[in-house]
Amino acid sequence: MSDKDNLRKYSSQVVDGVERAPGRSMLRAVGFTDEDFKKPQIGIASTWAMVTPCNMHIDKLAIEAEKGANAAGAKGVIFNTITISDGIANGTEGMKYSLVSREVIADSIEVVAGCEGFDGLVTVGGCDKNMPGCLIGMARLNRPSIFVYGGTIRPGAGHTDIISVFEAVGQNARGDINEIQVKQIEEVAIPGPGSCGGMYTANTMASAIEALGMSLPGSSSQDAVGSDKASDSFRAGQQVMELLKLDLKPRDIMTRKAFENAIRVVIALAGSTNAVLHLLAMAHAVDVELTLDDFVELGKVSPVVADLRPSGQYMMSELVAIGGIQPLMKRMLAAGMLHGDAMTVTGKTLAENLENVVDYPEGQDVILPFDRPVKKDSHLVVLRGNLSPTGAVAKITGKEGLRFEGTARVYHGEEGALAGILNGEVKAGDVIVIRYEGPKGGPGMREMLSPTSAVMGKGLGKDVALITDGRFSGGSHGFVVGHITPEAFDGGPIALIEDGDKITIDAQSWQITVDVSDAELAERKTRWVRPESKYKRGVLAKYAKTVSSASEGAVTDKYL
Repeated sequence: MSDKDNLRKYSSQVVDGVERAPGRSMLRAVGFTDEDFKKPQIGIASTWAMVTPCNMHIDKLAIEAEKGANAAGAKGVIFNTITISDGIANGTEGMKYSLVSREVIADSIEVVAGCEGFDGLVTVGGCDKNMPGCLIGMARLNRPSIFVYGGTIRPGAGHTDIISVFEAVGQNARGDINEIQVKQIEEVAIPGPGSCGGMYTANTMASAIEALGMSLPGSSSQDAVGSDKASDSFRAGQQVMELLKLDLKPRDIMTRKAFENAIRVVIALAGSTNAVLHLLAMAHAVDVELTLDDFVELGKVSPVVADLRPSGQYMMSELVAIGGIQPLMKRMLAAGMLHGDAMTVTGKTLAENLENVVDYPEGQDVILPFDRPVKKDSHLVVLRGNLSPTGAVAKITGKEGLRFEGTARVYHGEEGALAGILNGEVKAGDVIVIRYEGPKGGPGMREMLSPTSAVMGKGLGKDVALITDGRFSGGSHGFVVGHITPEAFDGGPIALIEDGDKITIDAQSWQITVDVSDAELAERKTRWVRPESKYKRGVLAKYAKTVSSASEGAVTDKYL
């Protein structure tokens, strides 16, 4: 029997035959009937939790996906995996668990689906690390699978969102607003369920996954609340049954061409630098060769056309209102920017999915034409030089300028940098250096959202730069460079920088350099001592021992 004919390739091993009676007995207790044992089992991985608004509604979406699977003749089985909240943890020690959670999510989906014998999967994610974690888990198992995005949040009163609150903290430190005004923004910025409202990491990764072909058309561009998202979830449950019949699996969809499509869509949308980290990790999971150099080459021929926050003015809900990313992708396809023959979870190619999509309404200015872009090439700039020999990632839209020269002001960790920004220690002309925040050194590669928001709130956005071996929230903007490799914990050049060193960041020549001779850097290296990690047990210690460089996606199974 071929895989196409055997829709119960995995569940049959768990429930068929007299010897499997004990397992069937346990499944009867959770609602299985005699008929259910003859059906393919579809695991529904829910990232529901009440720890963040991004995921507070996902339990209901998982139920819709289960209904869809059942309606299509399968047996849906809901299980949970974790989520954490970057927005809540940012600026604290707890943020060290954020990127780690991507691996925990991937591991847990692999563990549950592998153990329970699910024939196919629907995964439902809302917050930043949910999405790549879900995709990595599905890719490892390589069973017919679909991802459902939980949807974007609606704007708060006064067109506010979570970044408005972070920047209000800096405005308060500058004296522009008082604590009562900060509280007023805090109270209205998050009006209900959904992921952070700009083209931050969650909306970036949802868009990338749709462009990759692993979610249904339109899934990335829907509000968290409303009938569209419930329908998307139901249809995903149904469609996995079709994928089983076609024997169409993640490795058939997540091809080199699909990753190129995802990268180009992320660039067009001015998406988060985290997309670089996550797409590298997702490609690793399916053995597709993808490197920082691919972002460089595709970036040269990919314009930024979305005027979306954080560097632009509009929110994701306003892009949803005019049609989402499908019309943009159709424009890109017509311009030769996408591979139309890439397969998707609909069982059709990308070009076939886009065939009947209508263009944006006249007069909209959320998505600009290709001949009048925000930036003619990529805002995701991969920089190399004596400060980062193996590559760093900047998000430079051009609004910040394309070159910055300044003197280093060095901090060991985020907390010291944030204090230095808020108390006035950081001055115009400084390059803020935050080190020992890399995947190993943090450990966990925290996002520097609090420092970058404080810089903007203090009115220093055009006057200082910030570089780090950590990473940035999709909400960060300004002249910022992250993912500097090798990281400080590995003795990379960022570990050797001293206060007052002259640093140059040049987005046009793709270079980041420190004006210190090779001989001087070598001498400093002889004096450098790796700091001892305070984490000796538990998940952070395990992560630090197994994680790869940020330039390789910060994955934990590359060198096993």
